[in-house]
Amino acid sequence: MHQSANFQHSPVRRLPMPEFIAMLAFLFATIAFSIDAMLPALPEIAAALTPDNVNRAQLILTVFVAGMGIGTLFAGPISDAIGRKRAITIGFIIYSCAAFAALFANSIEFLLVARFIQGLGAAGPRIVGLALVRDLYEGRAMARITSIVMMVFIIVPALAPAIGAGMIRLAGWHGVFIGFLAFALIGATWLNLRQAETLAPARRRPLQVAPLKEAAREVLSNRHVMMCTLILTLGFGQMFALLSSAQQLFGEAYGKGANFPYWFAGMALLSGSGTVLNAIFVLRFGMRRIARWAYIMQTCVSSVMLLLTLTGVLPEWLEFPAFFIWAVSVFFMAGVTFGNLNALALQTMGHIAGTAASLVAAISTVLATLIAAPVGLLYNGTAVPVICATLICSGLAWFMMRYLTD
Repeated sequence: MHQSANFQHSPVRRLPMPEFIAMLAFLFATIAFSIDAMLPALPEIAAALTPDNVNRAQLILTVFVAGMGIGTLFAGPISDAIGRKRAITIGFIIYSCAAFAALFANSIEFLLVARFIQGLGAAGPRIVGLALVRDLYEGRAMARITSIVMMVFIIVPALAPAIGAGMIRLAGWHGVFIGFLAFALIGATWLNLRQAETLAPARRRPLQVAPLKEAAREVLSNRHVMMCTLILTLGFGQMFALLSSAQQLFGEAYGKGANFPYWFAGMALLSGSGTVLNAIFVLRFGMRRIARWAYIMQTCVSSVMLLLTLTGVLPEWLEFPAFFIWAVSVFFMAGVTFGNLNALALQTMGHIAGTAASLVAAISTVLATLIAAPVGLLYNGTAVPVICATLICSGLAWFMMRYLTD
């Protein structure tokens, strides 16, 4: 792995690589845990706060993602001005305050506001963690690091529904937010005690309108970066759509509600092989080629799944195994593509890594919620809406990949 020029001129005391990867994985896992641990709580929340329209409970996931998307607009530029560690710590503080407020939510509206603010705070560890990696690595080396990080952090989200279910048994659905507070405390403490600041004062950019406009213009006018951002939008959109409907699909459509946390854990762990394969092969085949083949695979798999579902040719005992394999493929696709596309987007943006990472993440995340929220609300007792969304998104992403180069 080679270091970026910026890092070469600003030496930083580095953690041992295993600990560096584990710490980054934990920071990124905060976001996945904040989504996945909520899944087993949705039926109880729906019954308690919105019994007349249970589908509204899915908004607890999408408003968090929307808040995170908007928060990324600010997290990156702030980190370019004050440093990575301070920006991530501020994010954890906002995240923790919102999680504490959610402990006392007694209406769906209050809970949605708290989740939105929690998403704003989560943008800190998510986007600034990515900028921190870009401070140290670039190109295929960065893609390999992010793939390894994803491989490690996927273990925690795989267990998140089971952890969330355990907290619900102990303290009701409010208890899930205690886990969020613990996550934030561990992440902030680990970062501040062990990781040195990666952005030297001489390389920081003032948080002023003119420099921000100049950096934003450079990012938004870069055709390559914007193409990567739109493809990421399609990838996030289909994944968030599946997450929003997952609990209802497993529980209502296929009768696996009682064991949903364990099925979800198995799905996440199996799909983690995508990050392993990407980390192994990205230096050889390149980021664009691997991502393109992942979208081709997903387009084909979703086409077959939609055909099987609409025609009803599968015997009843095969319906759930077929759905499970398809769901694994969606998360596998995410593990293969997201790290590569982020590295492709940022490879020429090292001098404004925080701002560039913010804009890429903000645009892709907010637009992805515009895909996921309607798909979740269209849930009709079958997997057809989410399969159709995945097929369309992957097909478009495959088409757009032809315009990218490594």
